[in-house]
Amino acid sequence: MFKKISFWLVKKYRHSTVPQTLILLMDVALFVAAFFMMEAFRTVGIVEVASRGVLVKFIWSMMLTVIFFLVSGSFRGIIRHAGMSDIHKIIISTIGPLIICWIVNIVNNQFTPPIVPTYYMLSYRESLTLFLILGMLMIISRMFMQRIYNEFFRRRRPTVNTVIYGAGAAGMIAYNALKQESNYEYHVVAFIDDDMSKVNQALDGVPIMRVRNVLTPKFIESKKVSQIIIAIPTIRMLHKQAITNKALDLGLTVKAVPHVSTWLNGSFTANQIQDIKIEDLLEREPIRMDNVNIVREVVDKVVLVTGAAGSIGSEICRQLMTYQPKKVIMLDQAESPMYDLQFELKNTYKDNLDRMEFVIANVKDRARMEEVFEAFHPNLVYHAAAYKHVPFMEENPYEAVYINVFGTRNLADLAIKYGVQKFVMISTDKAVNPTNVMGATKRMAEIYIQSRSTEQTHFVTTRFGNVLGSNGSVIPLFKKQLAAGGPLTVTHKDIIRFFMTIPEACNLVLEAGAMGEGGDIFVFDMGKPVKIYDMARKMIQLSGLHGIEIKEIGLRPGEKLYEELLATKENTIPTYHPKIMRAQVRKYPLEAIDREYNELWQVLEGMDDMKIVAKMKDIVPEFLSNNSIYCQLDKKEQ
Repeated sequence: MFKKISFWLVKKYRHSTVPQTLILLMDVALFVAAFFMMEAFRTVGIVEVASRGVLVKFIWSMMLTVIFFLVSGSFRGIIRHAGMSDIHKIIISTIGPLIICWIVNIVNNQFTPPIVPTYYMLSYRESLTLFLILGMLMIISRMFMQRIYNEFFRRRRPTVNTVIYGAGAAGMIAYNALKQESNYEYHVVAFIDDDMSKVNQALDGVPIMRVRNVLTPKFIESKKVSQIIIAIPTIRMLHKQAITNKALDLGLTVKAVPHVSTWLNGSFTANQIQDIKIEDLLEREPIRMDNVNIVREVVDKVVLVTGAAGSIGSEICRQLMTYQPKKVIMLDQAESPMYDLQFELKNTYKDNLDRMEFVIANVKDRARMEEVFEAFHPNLVYHAAAYKHVPFMEENPYEAVYINVFGTRNLADLAIKYGVQKFVMISTDKAVNPTNVMGATKRMAEIYIQSRSTEQTHFVTTRFGNVLGSNGSVIPLFKKQLAAGGPLTVTHKDIIRFFMTIPEACNLVLEAGAMGEGGDIFVFDMGKPVKIYDMARKMIQLSGLHGIEIKEIGLRPGEKLYEELLATKENTIPTYHPKIMRAQVRKYPLEAIDREYNELWQVLEGMDDMKIVAKMKDIVPEFLSNNSIYCQLDKKEQ
């Protein structure tokens, strides 16, 4: 009968909350059952039963118990989610009346004869038996109904077998968050920890194991594990990479618990567990800069940033705003990205609107640039405006030279004229022994500003490799191709590149600005180069998709397999930062540079691509084209 009632209740309220009144009535019914079970135990072997005494005991004990039901709130819980807090309330609702019964007995027994006849009272044994049975019935009934709900009526959720790397506080927080997740049923089969004092113990019944015993094909297959969560927010990058790579090779989805500072309102939920990003798999620790030098350089200065709407320029602007400049002039020719940047920064730095200026202009327009310098008189210039895509510039050398070379010349000349203290230009590893038009234009820009350093205006160049996630870079391309179902395209299976993140690149630019003394080219220890093919393979693994092909399409015009950070005729000397080196480069006579660049300007006016590139090769002799129509110019020279 009890089972049928329980089944009916669960079926009726399987997708809603059972009314509290109904749960209270159920508990009262359980009290009735417990009372008569107690009486049955008490009267075993007794022939006569005082029915009047039993009725009185039943009435007052039930009233007392209902009062404690109301006080403890034992009927207010949602049965299908009952847990330890509900058991705690049940214990209070049964121990409370038990204690009252014993106190009444103690007081009543102090009088002779007793104030209340003993046959109207629950004895010590009776009350203990009654409330022990009641507590057990209440707990069992909830467990029983919870089991019926889970087995027959609960909405089925996909099951995800998971291991958690880290058996510390963050690991337990992640574990508890997973239990509360409503979209998936997470089953944590093991914790992994490197602390041997924790190994072979358990957290909430889940074993703590060593990594070598868990991240094996045998364990993963036997437990049907599909996901690992790295729950050590302070884990070292190289350690994180090793665990991630091992997990990816086993076909696992890899996620991580973010740092506590990013938790919403200081609390953590399962949907805040983040996917591992390809940026997390750089084969080195992130570069850290000394912000003290940047503060000294930037605070209360007027700063001009060209190319401000681009990936690098916009991040430079974000970082600059944290160093309390007098004003940041953000300049770009791209109207829509500039609008987005303006919207973002005006919302982020609402109290510093007077420190921001947004200018639409093109660096190749000398008159417009002069107007900007005249209006703002910048103390610092960070020159990020440039064309950067190798295949496009190979097809459009006129624009590449106009913007990258003569746009830079405009800014450099105006920086000297208006007394700029520091001019920092962003260059690229493609400027070293260039094999394409874009790299050659950046090398020519380097040569020009090197020759212009004076005691009043210091010119500084920063060279670094590819930037992860920048506009038009390989990561966004791979993401689009993944979203389309593949294939992922690489130009050559062996092609390698140096990579850094956008914040790293911009922090380097700011640090170089503080470090430079004029005529410097700073290069960056970017660690090991990364194979683009391996990056594509890892992105497929991180996405959790299967059957995605990686297609080799051949080197593009001007592209080379290996990028270099330094030309072969250059060497480096250390700086105070172990990851930043100063390149010792060839010096070019000022008169020769002016003559060559004036000749290039005259050639540019003719808009003949072959003549333009030929003149570029005269200025940069190490510029040897690769896989390009301009290779014939190198053959003629040979």
